[in-house]
Amino acid sequence: MNSNTQFDYLIVGAGPAGLQLGYFLEKANRNYLILEGEDFPGASFKKFPRHGKLISINKVYTGYDDREINLRWDWNSLLCDNKNLLLKNYSRDYFPEAKEFVRYLGDFASYYNLKIQYGCKIVRIAKNDNFMVIDSSGNVYSSERLIVATGFAKPYIPPIPGIELAENYVNVSIDPEDFANQKVLIIGKGNSGFETADNLVATTSLIHVVSPTPIEMAWKSKYVGHLRAVNNNFLDTYQLKSQNAILDATISKIKKQHNQFVVSLNYSHAHGEQEDLIYDHVIICAGFRFDDILFDESCRPKLTINDRFPEQTSEWESTNVKDLYFAGVLMHQRDYKKKQSGFIHGFRYNIRALHHILEWKYDGKELPSQLIEPTAQGLTEAIIERVNRSSGLWQQTGFLCDLIVILDKGEVVQYYEDIPIDYINDSELGQSCHYYTVTLEFGYEAEKMPDPFAIDRIHKDDIESAEKSAFLHPIIRHFRKNNLIAEHHIIEDLAAEWLEDIHIRPLQVFLHQQMSKNHELRYPVKPLGAYLVEAGLLTITQVKAALDEQKITPMRLGEVISKQGWVSQSTIEYMMDKVILPEREGLIVSELVAQA
Repeated sequence: MNSNTQFDYLIVGAGPAGLQLGYFLEKANRNYLILEGEDFPGASFKKFPRHGKLISINKVYTGYDDREINLRWDWNSLLCDNKNLLLKNYSRDYFPEAKEFVRYLGDFASYYNLKIQYGCKIVRIAKNDNFMVIDSSGNVYSSERLIVATGFAKPYIPPIPGIELAENYVNVSIDPEDFANQKVLIIGKGNSGFETADNLVATTSLIHVVSPTPIEMAWKSKYVGHLRAVNNNFLDTYQLKSQNAILDATISKIKKQHNQFVVSLNYSHAHGEQEDLIYDHVIICAGFRFDDILFDESCRPKLTINDRFPEQTSEWESTNVKDLYFAGVLMHQRDYKKKQSGFIHGFRYNIRALHHILEWKYDGKELPSQLIEPTAQGLTEAIIERVNRSSGLWQQTGFLCDLIVILDKGEVVQYYEDIPIDYINDSELGQSCHYYTVTLEFGYEAEKMPDPFAIDRIHKDDIESAEKSAFLHPIIRHFRKNNLIAEHHIIEDLAAEWLEDIHIRPLQVFLHQQMSKNHELRYPVKPLGAYLVEAGLLTITQVKAALDEQKITPMRLGEVISKQGWVSQSTIEYMMDKVILPEREGLIVSELVAQA
């Protein structure tokens, strides 16, 4: 073997997920390496989608100047601190060409000088104390943690007798003339199936698209992996009698007869009807799956969902292999066909959360948070600011949340952004005596959604019925140790801007009631610890430790902090005289004026 190199983190795959995690590790100055089999990043986008057009939107003009808000309608750019590294600077198309995305990823990797080993064809992954990744040249890369960001490396093949006779989306011809005047069966009702059908509709004599269950439309389910409008032209050709059809049926077998294929179908909605139909081509468009072939028995991850995904915890760690994590579309196991973790505009936020979790688990670096004013007004202002700007809550509806933790009888309030809800439930965060979550969610579950173009909406001023809002709107929930105490909905808004009194006042009343009920309400001033954290003189951990010590000693908080040697007494007195007391006096005057 040629080398044995040790890292803290190895990332397998230099697609968008690998680059996104690499960006965060690079910023944190961690010892990492990205292993990529090809000679450039994002290689899979050279081939997929097969017809070269992304279905992730690239809205150049939004009417907003705020970069964070604009990420709500930019589904391709990675999270970073360079305002020029956005896909809109590479393509003006609403649905960009995949080749432009490859160019963008190359520039992203170069600009941040990400540590990538190209041309690294991995042949085996094993584990003893550490992971060992072996490439085709005999090089061994060793790491304490391994993150797999390969995406789906192989097509999913339905278990149908004779399926080996069919062609596959990954390599079938995309020249429509190769199918002139022929009958084609496409297996699969996802976007790849309809992308293929749309490409062939002008030359074939007949196309049937089949799966056991009916089509799911993205505009109804709000899941972008379901059939998108950009791929649904084929539906017209079925409903308007143009020789094509969509079949809800199970295929029992496929056999070849002369130069054609006989496909045996059992219809789902025809009272047990069975039929044999003849086609010139059968094309599998059934999606993709995770390939575990590289893992030996020492670290082979458990699979789930028809063996399509590695099974994962709420930290995106393998359920059976310690320190093995997954990034990118593989994260979708946690919200399969419900939220957007299988797409860049969803998993880029997951990866940021994963990085924060890794920093906490392995380096003791606290999850990022800020201290906010421990009052109903302070919470209201923080929530309203976030729901009107956040792209993470917007993209990962009901999967990521902002978390507000009330500590020390309301003296300390920590605000965390973009935390996975499942992670809160599984971690010590969910054991907090009182905490609030903030999400953006739709009002209907997908299966209960009526005609999405004919929804009977509530009046925009009917705040008493806010919980009946059908469109995306903020929901604030109060928990005590994972138990839901109360819930508040902010009424939906056509422009998704919650800035009026009908949005703000009911929220403040709700928070005031909840905090009063649980004795969390405090006079609207920031505590000493908050000022010291904001000034960069203390960490939140130190504030917590000082508050804990204060409970068992007669000393004041400033004296505890000074005793620990974290901040000198003279600095604390200076902050009190020049910053804290003048600000508090101003708040008292304002309160008196308001009461008058």
